[in-house]
Amino acid sequence: MVVGDASLDIDTLVIGAGPGGYVAAIRAAQLGHKVLCVDKATVGGVCLNVGCIPSKALISAAHQYEAASHGEAFGITVGDVKVDWSKVQEFKNGVTKKLTGGVASLLKANKVEYFNGEVMFINENEARVFNDQEAPRYRFKNCIIATGSRPIELKAFPYGGRILSSTEALSLPEIPKSLVVIGGGYIGIELGQMYSKFGTKVTIIEGSDAIMPGFDKDMSNLVAKKLKAKDVTIVTGAQAKSATQTADNVTVTYAVGDKEESVTADYLLVTVGRRPNTDGELGLDLINVEMTDRGLIKVDHQGRTNIPHIFAIGDIVPGAALAHKAMYEGRVAAEAISGLPSVVDYKCIPAVAFSDPECASVGYSEKEAKEKGHNVKAGKFPFAANGRALSLNGAEGFVKIVSDADNGLVLGAQIVGIEASNMIAEIGLAIEMGATLEDIALTIHAHPTLGEIVLDAAEVALGHPIHTFVK
Repeated sequence: MVVGDASLDIDTLVIGAGPGGYVAAIRAAQLGHKVLCVDKATVGGVCLNVGCIPSKALISAAHQYEAASHGEAFGITVGDVKVDWSKVQEFKNGVTKKLTGGVASLLKANKVEYFNGEVMFINENEARVFNDQEAPRYRFKNCIIATGSRPIELKAFPYGGRILSSTEALSLPEIPKSLVVIGGGYIGIELGQMYSKFGTKVTIIEGSDAIMPGFDKDMSNLVAKKLKAKDVTIVTGAQAKSATQTADNVTVTYAVGDKEESVTADYLLVTVGRRPNTDGELGLDLINVEMTDRGLIKVDHQGRTNIPHIFAIGDIVPGAALAHKAMYEGRVAAEAISGLPSVVDYKCIPAVAFSDPECASVGYSEKEAKEKGHNVKAGKFPFAANGRALSLNGAEGFVKIVSDADNGLVLGAQIVGIEASNMIAEIGLAIEMGATLEDIALTIHAHPTLGEIVLDAAEVALGHPIHTFVK
């Protein structure tokens, strides 16, 4: 408790303890800073508490249920498989609790002071942190803002009752018999597909002409095929108009062209993007931090705002709203305030959707590489020709490597299939280190593994594949 209004001196104030904030705080502390990290919620932010981690726990449980229910392909028949939803939620919550506890321990081990509360800037070098019990004032030399984002709420579909954001969708009291999802991006697909595996009748309404915009259509088409096989209804080119709730269900009205339709379900999940947390009582306008018209904070290649000692990272700056992007920016910002020459380079940041099959990409697509002026050569190899994929009953999908035909440099890759989220890291490393197709082809990949598909795709691009033939 601070007596009077005297300011406590610190080196670095980090606002937000999500993936970007806690990484920035720990890295700054490692570099010798006296750090205060403030968050009004639980450490770990959206990702660990109501985002990446709990959703993947539920997705994993759904995979287990599906595998137990449908082992015929392996010659395995079991009895009546049942879901104890309370136990599934208990598993999810246990994973979350373990990781958030781990982050709290890491902050403490690195001597980062943590304050559970909110922040309000007083001026460019002072801020008040406050909660119901105290409101100390701090004078800082540097500040890293990492306040994250929240689900966008549509005026026609206000959250509450049977209209859910992704947060509420993770903690439903029961598995719904039916669910409508507005938004066919990766969040809507991940959660919709998870519930469909548990037996929910799912309808996905997407405004564009295909689900999962941002991924190649060859990839999203495979996901759509798998969804339809689970009796999921996908409506593309649709505009959601309104929703009417009762005590038991919600009816959604949407239009496709001139034709208006409606669908009734237990719940409506709205996943149409996220809004940066730069409004509220933080006081960014008070210190004149420059913003875009979308409420994002303008930053340079180190995360520095127009105020030289104040930085911003993660979902509140331009670019994809990805936890691993925020972590990366957090390290760069902490190192920049320490005088290190660290800068951001986004070309190797992967994008992953934990759909079924998984989708992952890094670097350029074929189209993007051509638009950048490269003479492009690509190699594509199917999971269906890989021994490990077949032994896992995961023959759907492919690896596509994009390269520069003039020098062989790897420019990007798209992977759709089982374990795509793990496989994409090899291509990210290849791009980061300036590797060529030949470097990948000369790297001995263990057999039988999924990683061999990357090697085979490189050999296709080089023109001398072993496990397929060139027409």
